[in-house]
Amino acid sequence: MISPDQSAALSWRDDVIPVSTRFDDPYFSLGGGLAETRHVFLGGNDLPARFVPGFHVAELGFGTGLNLLATLIAWRSAGSMGLLRYTSFEAYPMTAGDMARALAAFPEALAVAGPMLEQWAAGKTTIRLLDLEAEVILGDAGEALPAWGGAADAWYLDGFSPAKNPELWTDSLMQGVARHTKPGGTFATYTAAGHVRRSLAEAGFTVERRVGFGAKRHMSAGVLA
Repeated sequence: MISPDQSAALSWRDDVIPVSTRFDDPYFSLGGGLAETRHVFLGGNDLPARFVPGFHVAELGFGTGLNLLATLIAWRSAGSMGLLRYTSFEAYPMTAGDMARALAAFPEALAVAGPMLEQWAAGKTTIRLLDLEAEVILGDAGEALPAWGGAADAWYLDGFSPAKNPELWTDSLMQGVARHTKPGGTFATYTAAGHVRRSLAEAGFTVERRVGFGAKRHMSAGVLA
């Protein structure tokens, strides 16, 4: 089970939006978290067009599980065959109850969340469904990512703001992301911070600045060269 010092420390904005009190940052966009996920992470990685059986998404920052659920909805809507694989790195996991409370803001996501929440509440960090195998690796990504034996087709870089959570945007961690990306694999992130884009470019990605979601003017996406 998750110990209190490991779990997410939360407050709730308007009784709807979870905010990390460790990082003073909301878990999803104030203008619509599900729409932001689709714009930034799915769109930024050219999904669902790239889906094939066994497609592997990796993520920094599991949070509420919203990105996973949005990806699973897209997988099913596209009629994708076989198994979607998903790996997420999370230092401060939310409880199943807090996840459910947050996901209530997105009925489409909550409608498919039941099996995930049930397994998470039972203490499982590997979620298995007929069309999904998702592993949430708990702990510091700076230590966990180098030890991971996998490689992703697409990365969602979704840590808290680089200004508030710089440990999840270091040069070494971005190099680790590149090392655990398949040839021709991609990344997307909501941030367009210059040092993040430079780190990813130095790690081997061809980096683009794109139109952001809502009030965010820009985001970043790229392909491993």
